[in-house]
Amino acid sequence: MGLQLPRRAAGNTRRGRRIFLLAVLCATVVLMAGCSSADRGEWKRLAMPEPVTEQGQHTLSLWQGAWIAALITGVIVWSLIFYSIWHFRRRSDDEIPIQTRYNLPLEIFYTIAPVIMIIVFFKATVDTQNLLLDDSQPPDQTIEVTGQQWQWTFNYPLDDNGDGAPDRYAYEVGTANYIPTLVLPVNELIRFNLHSPDVIHDFGVPGFLIKMDVVPGRVNHYNVTPTTIGTYSGKCYELCGVYHSRMIFTVKVVSQEDYVAYLGDLVSTGHVADQPLLGGDNADTPAGLVEPTNSEGAGE
Repeated sequence: MGLQLPRRAAGNTRRGRRIFLLAVLCATVVLMAGCSSADRGEWKRLAMPEPVTEQGQHTLSLWQGAWIAALITGVIVWSLIFYSIWHFRRRSDDEIPIQTRYNLPLEIFYTIAPVIMIIVFFKATVDTQNLLLDDSQPPDQTIEVTGQQWQWTFNYPLDDNGDGAPDRYAYEVGTANYIPTLVLPVNELIRFNLHSPDVIHDFGVPGFLIKMDVVPGRVNHYNVTPTTIGTYSGKCYELCGVYHSRMIFTVKVVSQEDYVAYLGDLVSTGHVADQPLLGGDNADTPAGLVEPTNSEGAGE
């Protein structure tokens, strides 16, 4: 016969558990109430940055849907595990359960269900990817982006003749001591053509919820439509060399009037060329960041 607690002791144990659960619940409510609106937004987005483009909403939906599906699956599996632990636990007067028993329908379900989940996840991912990379619509603005060791150059086409073809390019070049600014008009479809003269970089802005490799000898591209005026941070997501950490830039989403005025400022200050600066002689390693050769470093 097993050891039994006195009724008073058992009652005190149950009461203690209720008090503990109530304390945990109250602490959770207090912590949630103390969160700022930004923190609550992160909880709602499941730690994903707030999207500031139309395309980013598709990425957020895929992310949230995947988390919801994973949590539902987890709750079902955990429930079955704890139910089995409790319901089929060995009691003091029970014999050891049969170890060779099986349930064929349940085993078939456990085999088919993961396959169905993978198919659904795969289709949702491909559909989202197709929406993000859809380039069937002509862009309102096309910006030639050059990632070089170790900074960014942004080239803005200028249509001087009004025929829709670029005649010149205004540009913004980052250096070792200067973080460049990428200026974008709000509510316009922007296409980024990505160029690299040296190694693989990766161009992305957290708020866009999309990034893409910048590969030498290949021009990758993607489109975004900024929806929120503001200032954001961008960076290189590919470990591209010793000064990879310097490859950061600022993004400003502005009104159409401010965008036109910004291009005018670049032209008036001489930041204009007949061709976009895409690398080679036009995008060298910034001064002061050249690595010493073996002969130069031999005497150190």
